[in-house]
Amino acid sequence: MIITTGYDPIPEIVQRAQILADRLNVEYKPRYKFSLGKLVELYGDEDVLVVLQEAVRLLRPGMPPMEFHPSMGFVRAKRVIKGESDPMLEAAGMEQGDSVLDCTAGLGTDSLLFAVYGGDSSVITALESSLPLYALLLEGLSSYVSGQELVNAAMRRIKVVHSDHLHYLRAQQDNSVDIVYFDPMFRQPLTDSSAISPLRQYANGAALSPVSVSEAVRVARKCVLLKEKALSGEFERLGFTELLRNKSKTSYGVIQIGNKS
Repeated sequence: MIITTGYDPIPEIVQRAQILADRLNVEYKPRYKFSLGKLVELYGDEDVLVVLQEAVRLLRPGMPPMEFHPSMGFVRAKRVIKGESDPMLEAAGMEQGDSVLDCTAGLGTDSLLFAVYGGDSSVITALESSLPLYALLLEGLSSYVSGQELVNAAMRRIKVVHSDHLHYLRAQQDNSVDIVYFDPMFRQPLTDSSAISPLRQYANGAALSPVSVSEAVRVARKCVLLKEKALSGEFERLGFTELLRNKSKTSYGVIQIGNKS
């Protein structure tokens, strides 16, 4: 992967792009007047992250571009700020100040909601194993301006980590996080989930393993939460109690931890 900018960037954008490249241990390449296709041809890397003044985009030849945006996460966050309920937060039994480990961050939609609801004292860690998605999420959460100060502050509080979730979980102490959350790519996509389609080209499509769930149970203090297609066999396979929602194509499954001795 290479990091670049738009045409004729201001110095601050160049600096942001260079800092990001150094952090990711990838190359920063000046854009000059090159097209993105020419950049790929010159440097031989298909994935290009473009840092712009008000956006960050991930591009791969032949694929639609991905731009960081909280999308439905922003809509849901505004509802929560107004005091409305959210099915994910209800399923998790989250309280303000709870810590959350989001094991499958993607574009950070759910991490954002946890951070908004959890407040300043909550600790939200978002794991992403795909380097291009990690780069997009890291830069997006640190620079995106939503127009809602509470949402902006919540985005800045999220700790983004480039890691496979099983590797990360194995390194954590017992009972060290309140809620551990999984939202893996569905084995069979929902036909009307076109917003997720660009994500699939980058995301880890592996099925969630019982070993990962076992590690999550060890690490969690309150619960382990799984989002899946409604009536999916994954809930039973992995030991979750499915919480069906009326007329919803997705469900949350929960493993309640309680007190461990």
